[in-house]
Amino acid sequence: MKSSKENLKRLFGDDVSKEPLIKAEESPIAASDPKPLIEWVNIPAGSFIMGSPETEPFRKADEIPHPVTLSAFKMSRYEITFEQYDMFCEATQREKPKDEGWGRKKQPVINVSWDDATAFAGWVGCRLPTEAEWEYACRAGTTTPFNTGENLTTAQANYNGNFPYNDSPKGEFRARTVPVGSFAPNAWGLYDMHGNLWEWCNDRYGDYPQTARTNPQGAEEGTFRVFRGGGWRNYAQLCRSAFRYKYFPDYRHFNIGFRVVSCD
Repeated sequence: MKSSKENLKRLFGDDVSKEPLIKAEESPIAASDPKPLIEWVNIPAGSFIMGSPETEPFRKADEIPHPVTLSAFKMSRYEITFEQYDMFCEATQREKPKDEGWGRKKQPVINVSWDDATAFAGWVGCRLPTEAEWEYACRAGTTTPFNTGENLTTAQANYNGNFPYNDSPKGEFRARTVPVGSFAPNAWGLYDMHGNLWEWCNDRYGDYPQTARTNPQGAEEGTFRVFRGGGWRNYAQLCRSAFRYKYFPDYRHFNIGFRVVSCD
């Protein structure tokens, strides 16, 4: 069995061992601080089969299909950007994350831990999506490996095109993030649910149940937090709607970001 570090190298590259595990520092938060504008998408209530069928190429054993019913919610149309996150840092006197020289403004924020993402969400009065909400929103009514169908091309998402899905033709490898909204949205109007960056979810990682659930919140116990969607340097198979991965909540990397869900 591969170790967590070996699995992370597969996801993020050999430099993962150089990334420190840093806990987010506590910072003062003033209620009067101006908040960034977040564009919301209304996600309808509904039911779906979470996970993947056994016939899906490259599926993993932890993608056990099971029925899930969700209440309606609002999700941010885009991944949280540096422009939005920098406002949080300035208001709370936190150190701004590095942008790796790729720019800030409309670039999705990177080098943020689950702890950081949760603190931002609390500051703007919202939260991270549950893993079930994330997959439901990503699929947007589809049952295929991607919300684009049986395949995902680099004209549809930002991932490592040297490693396409299921013997499809190779595509572009941009070797960095791209500004949010650079590709067409899914059927529900959400951008970059596949690729660009992994996105933190609120849940602790754990085995799926094999029975129906309503508004599941993830495992009650566990060390790791979930992230979803694949990133700019990953194989297409890791960007599948059902693919799930996890790591320590204080972990930061230039291949991980997040989006939020409204608490309204």
